[in-house]
Amino acid sequence: MTERVILEPGQPAPDFSLRDQDGTTRSLAGLRGEKVVLFFIPKAMTPACTTESCEFQESSAPLAEAGYRVLGVSRDSVERLRRFADRDGLEYPFLSDPEAEVHRAYGAYGTKNSYGRLIEGVIRSTFVIDAEGRIEHALYNVKATGHVARVRKLLGIEG
Repeated sequence: MTERVILEPGQPAPDFSLRDQDGTTRSLAGLRGEKVVLFFIPKAMTPACTTESCEFQESSAPLAEAGYRVLGVSRDSVERLRRFADRDGLEYPFLSDPEAEVHRAYGAYGTKNSYGRLIEGVIRSTFVIDAEGRIEHALYNVKATGHVARVRKLLGIEG
């Protein structure tokens, strides 16, 4: 098992270049000047991941009004992410990272406790990145339900 990265506020956010559910390549460098909420889920179309992703969709307008772009990331294929977005009406980009390279760069992949067993896998995480590309908040091992409300409260976004 490899040493896991833990990002801290003020550190540069690792750049990435990944395809979204429509096949469009997205990069963090391409979003410079914009604030970003980047969240990592273990698997599209599973109950907890669907809950979290739909809560981000429901909050996308207030987040956008506060100047934040939402992007999801998972190890799922572009095709599975397209089906997920279509099925659940997800309008923000969902990025495919099948080899978990970006997951690892953000510390969102590594050893975790799953029902009393230590396994390697995706660590549900969310990062708030400022307009200069620096980590503003790094939230690891988050719970799917209610997490988006916590992010909004952290960012001072009501409603």
